[in-house]
Amino acid sequence: MLENIRIVLVETSHTGNMGSVARAMKTMGLSSLYLVNPLVKPDSQAISLAAGASDVIGEAKIVDTLDDAIAGCGLVVGTSARSRSLPWPMLDARECGIKAVDEGQQAPVALVFGRERVGLTNDELQKCHYHVAIQANPEYSSLNLAMAVQIIAYEVRMAWLAGQATQGDKPVYTESPYPLVDDLERFYQHLEQMMVDSGFIRQANPGQVMSKLRRLFTRARPERDELNILRGMLAAFGKPRDGNS
Repeated sequence: MLENIRIVLVETSHTGNMGSVARAMKTMGLSSLYLVNPLVKPDSQAISLAAGASDVIGEAKIVDTLDDAIAGCGLVVGTSARSRSLPWPMLDARECGIKAVDEGQQAPVALVFGRERVGLTNDELQKCHYHVAIQANPEYSSLNLAMAVQIIAYEVRMAWLAGQATQGDKPVYTESPYPLVDDLERFYQHLEQMMVDSGFIRQANPGQVMSKLRRLFTRARPERDELNILRGMLAAFGKPRDGNS
């Protein structure tokens, strides 16, 4: 299951951080590393600081966009240390580990970390189902990238170990699995196009409507069957009625 947990680094600017992150991952049994548009490619410094986790660096997938890194995932959690103008469903580090392990049994999970200096953008954070904040000392909350990854990776491993210990006691899940982020993104695009076509929003100036709708559906977390119903409704609303052009 741990192979289903992706650590995603967005526009990392120091190769040493890549190596330190790889080391943090491997100590906790994680191996899937995605680098989104890194400002520098992994080099000898990354290998050196990986300290035995050079295989994680060597097998890292370098992609152009965050969408590429989270494609095929059923759960995406973004790290955020700052309060946002549009509040989002939040997890602490322990809750993040538990949820990642739980949902990682059904589909890949992406844990997304932002740029060293400025973190993730609002647009990037809105692609996440949840945000996770590490409850550090408010008087000195400075965590470097590898530290943050180590904390989250540790909580993932602890949740996984707890699950292994009680594997025989786990209930059988009967609810429909959640849709992948690719399907959700197509739904959002379909919804936005319907609102533009109906005149509900203007494409040139949509305001915060789509951001608030993304938050609404993120909170609701529709299952795959429920999302199919919503897509079907949108398709039906878009068809001309009998007698109309």
